[in-house]
Amino acid sequence: MNRHLQTVHQLLQQHESLTAEQKADIVKSLKDADKELEISTFKLDRTEKVKRTTAILLEETIAELEQKRKAIEESNAALQQSLEELKAAQQQLIQSEKMASLGELTAGIAHEIQNPLNFVNNFSDVSTELLKELVEEVDRGNTEEVKAIAEDLIGNLEKIHHHGERAAGIVKGMLQHSRTSSGQKELTAINELCNEYLRLAYHGLRAKDKAFNAKFETLLDDSIGSVSIVPQDIGRVILNLVNNAFYAVNEKSKNSVSGYEPTVTMRTRNLGAKILVSVKDNGNGIPAAVQEKIFQPFFTTKPTGQGTGLGLSLSYDIVKAHGGDLKVQTKEGEGTLFTMELPV
Repeated sequence: MNRHLQTVHQLLQQHESLTAEQKADIVKSLKDADKELEISTFKLDRTEKVKRTTAILLEETIAELEQKRKAIEESNAALQQSLEELKAAQQQLIQSEKMASLGELTAGIAHEIQNPLNFVNNFSDVSTELLKELVEEVDRGNTEEVKAIAEDLIGNLEKIHHHGERAAGIVKGMLQHSRTSSGQKELTAINELCNEYLRLAYHGLRAKDKAFNAKFETLLDDSIGSVSIVPQDIGRVILNLVNNAFYAVNEKSKNSVSGYEPTVTMRTRNLGAKILVSVKDNGNGIPAAVQEKIFQPFFTTKPTGQGTGLGLSLSYDIVKAHGGDLKVQTKEGEGTLFTMELPV
């Protein structure tokens, strides 16, 4: 019993005015109080131990959380660095794809430039002869003939200027295709862009493979006019779709199918709120097993070394960035139709 309660107990025993029964009741109450005091003391001690244990655990938890925080910061820094490296690698891959497609265009560009240069050279030669005649007629004083020759010269110079502009336009398109896109939209004549890349792709393939031959046709909607796009980016999409179409018909023609005429058709349509640019081929089509994978990066059905697997993936991203969509319809053995939808 607690020593203070023991003192009270002794005093009660010495008190003669209390009966034995009263003393017994008081002693019982003292014992009950002593038990409760012991329980309270035990609980208090246990609470103190719990508090100490909790404090220790809390310190350990804070230290652990601090370690985790530092680890997360380090992970975030590593992830940020990895993200930057991935972005840099992506840009390198995109540039590699651009240069690869530019390489495919080189022969076509040379062919297309050669035509206007031939005109320039021919009209220059003719104009030189006319100038000699002009001098002779001036010496003779034949005014009427001088005027006629002068008009011919003016006509020749206009033709030289026209074909010079044509060559300059091809070079400009080539430079736009190779450089990094500024992302700035500009009003662009879609039909001219389609026609340009279709011709460049065809002549490029013809120059690379003399055995290659295919029919190509255009169904261009004159009501489209100019549309606000990033021309070098949309040009890359058109080039990729056209190259894929020519590749498909060329592969099918190797199978010596009776009566088969390899044909690629480019079509544009004005639907008011949007325009459609479609490239259709009558090649072998895309196998059903891989149709869902064609827009995935690095996926290609071409043999090793003949495709990066980035063309359709980049094309899809470019069209989506313009707020449009790129769709495909294909049937094995019959051909494929790619349709690019662009908002006006």
